[in-house]
Parts: sequence; C-alpha cells; structure tokens
Amino acid sequence: MRYQALSKELYIKNRSKFASLLPPKSIAIFTSNDIMPTSADGSMPFKQASDIFYLSGVDQEETILVVFPDSLHEKHREILFVRETNAEIAIWEGSKLTKESALEVSGIRTVYWTDQFEKIFHALISEAQLVFLNSNEHTRASSEVETREMRLSKWMRKKYPHYRYERSAPIMHRIRSVKEAEEIEQMQRACDITKSGLERVLKFIKPGVMEYEIEAEFAHEFLRQGSRGFAYTPIIASGFNACVLHYIENEAQCQAGDVLLMDVGAEYGNYASDMTRCVPVSGRFTSRQKDVYNGVLSVMKGAMGLLKPGVFMHEYHAQVGELMTRELLNLGLIDQHDVAKQNPDWPAYKKYFMHGTSHFLGIDVHDVGLWNEPIQAGHVFTVEPGIYIREENLGIRLENDIVIQENGFRDLMGHIPLEAEEIEDLMNG
Repeated sequence: MRYQALSKELYIKNRSKFASLLPPKSIAIFTSNDIMPTSADGSMPFKQASDIFYLSGVDQEETILVVFPDSLHEKHREILFVRETNAEIAIWEGSKLTKESALEVSGIRTVYWTDQFEKIFHALISEAQLVFLNSNEHTRASSEVETREMRLSKWMRKKYPHYRYERSAPIMHRIRSVKEAEEIEQMQRACDITKSGLERVLKFIKPGVMEYEIEAEFAHEFLRQGSRGFAYTPIIASGFNACVLHYIENEAQCQAGDVLLMDVGAEYGNYASDMTRCVPVSGRFTSRQKDVYNGVLSVMKGAMGLLKPGVFMHEYHAQVGELMTRELLNLGLIDQHDVAKQNPDWPAYKKYFMHGTSHFLGIDVHDVGLWNEPIQAGHVFTVEPGIYIREENLGIRLENDIVIQENGFRDLMGHIPLEAEEIEDLMNG
C-alpha cells in the first residue's frame, strides 16, 4: 500500500459511534464507489466513497458494508462484502483483499464475497424494521451520473417496497465532523507533504515559467512522498487569473511583477489538506502588493482566533466580515460611505471578498459537518480570507488548516511559510 494505513481500532470505534445513533432494529448499508469509465477501455483512478472508508478503512471497489447492531446472530451485526479475488485477478490487476486481510484492515470478523450479498441480505432484512440507506447529501453535491450508491438504493426500494427507509447521511455528517486523533495525524501528514511541495516550487518560480510547470513541481513532490497527488484540482493562478476564484486551467505564463496564487493540497491516505499561498513572481512584493497581502494575513490571524467551541458558523462569518471591512478601509478599496449605505445581505466588503472564510476539512476537501450547530472541539476547518482587486490584476488569498480544541486551536500548517518576508527570503535564498 502506498500510504500508511490507520489502525483497525479506529474503524471499530467509528462503526460503534454510528451504531449507537441508530434506532432499534435498524440495518444500514454502505457501498463503495464505481470505477468510472473514460472511453475505449480506459477508466479513471479509483476513489473510495468517503463514508464506507470512514467506517471500514477498505480502499477497494465492489465493497459493501452492512451494520445491523440488533441482529439475532452476533456474527451478522457487522458484515463486510469484498470482491472475490483469484490468481487471474492477481496477475492482471494485482492482489485484492482476502477475507483475512479485510479483517486486518477493518476489524470486521464476518467477511463474504460481494456476489453473496443479495442472498445473505435477503435472510437478514426479515429481522429489521428500519433500513438506513446512504446518499451524498453534501450541500454542494451535484451529479448527473447514477452512482453505485444510487443504484443500490433503487434496487432496495424496488425489491423491498414495504420497509421503512431512513437516511444515514445526517448521522455520518455528525460523527465524521469530529475527528479522532489518528485522523488528525493523517491530515498532518498531508499538510507536511504540502509544505515540501511549496518549498520546492518557491525555488522554481521566476518570470517566464508556465503555471502548469509549477503544478508539475507540486505533483512530483507529492507523489514522491507517498501521496496519490492533489486532494483537489489545483489552482495555479498568476496575475489577473488569481481574481478568478475557480481558475484551474493553469495555462498562462508567469510575468515579472505579478503575484502568483497557488491553492493546492496533497491528499494522504484519503485525507485532504488545503493550502493557499501567494508569492511574487519576481521574488519581491511591491509595496502595494505587500500591503494587500498583510491585510489578508491580518484577517486570517483574526479569524483563527474566532473559531472556537460554542460559536455558530454564521456568527463567525459575520465577524470575519467586520475584520475584512476594516482592512479594505485601510487599503482605500472602500470608504465609510460605502459601509453606511451597504446592503446587509451583500455588505460592501463582498465586492473584494466574495466567498466564505472556512469550510470543514477531512476525508473530503469540502468535508461534511453540521453547519447549523455550534462548533466543537475536534472539528477541522480551513481559514482562507482573500482580497481580489480585478482592476489591479491582483488576487491574494491565504489559507491554513486548523483543528479546533477546547482552548485554542492547532494549526496543521503552522510550520509552512506564511509571512511575506519569509516567502521573499525563501525565494531569494
């Protein structure tokens, strides 16, 4: 395995947390993602479904997990179905999980082959009163493709129409949002690899290099250190491109005098990191660029101090807006008249800072969480304010990942260069 796997004890604990929130006589089903085709005989790299990975640690296609805490038979309270392996599969695709190795990964003692699922599940469901089906209920989720998860749900409702169905997503959002120590350390590894990538590119950036060449330098370092690559599509945006929030073409040439915005993060063991840094292509910020940079940095540091247990996210974002308003006034981008006449639903600062400041981070880069409940210790958030001045071809965003603690926070990227002078020194060292 490319990455250092987490312990089966973590997955045993995760399943226990999930089971404890199920009503009596509930059976829950989770399935892996598909391997998605491209064209001809090609396929995309496999990416495991986050929920089944969280509950089992199994990073393999054609996997099904059944959780049935009240089953009459103890061996059927947790069941893992994995794709049957054989010598021919091993020759063409490499080794797959055996029943023994699936136990070692997941801590689940009852393991069957996936092609046995329908027969075994048919015998089990007669004991159940509620069936919990899983689905992607992320607030930004959008898919035109029918997933394996969707097909399983459709099959269940057709074959067993008279059962009562419930959603497992609300439970998963609750338990996944509070990270265990092992998960945080896996995210720290991802952040450490991201740090190495940044240090590599700071020595490479100069006028004339292409944005995609910088992307390649990150990719080289990430892969070299055991990551499977970027946790999300990277943004390498120089000059005006930095003012396009989701610029991913990475096709322009970096020009002298411009600032380069890099929103990148390594994944490690299916956990994400998410970092943004802005650097001067020529190695030194202009006075104006540094003033804007330091304004964003000030908001970032202030925002970190606002994220604490008991705070609601909407309250936090409103407070960050006040911090940003102050900096934009100092920079002369807005004035007191703009603030006085602002629309409360779209405050004056939104002209230059139009996105949110923080999102949950974990197995997914935009991880699941309960946005309408108070922040808890164990939540992991990005902190990423920005100022985008299109008329000056200047976009500055800075981003670190922090773990909320009972008192204060742990900055998983606190060791990654951030201060403007530190960036300049490293580029010119």
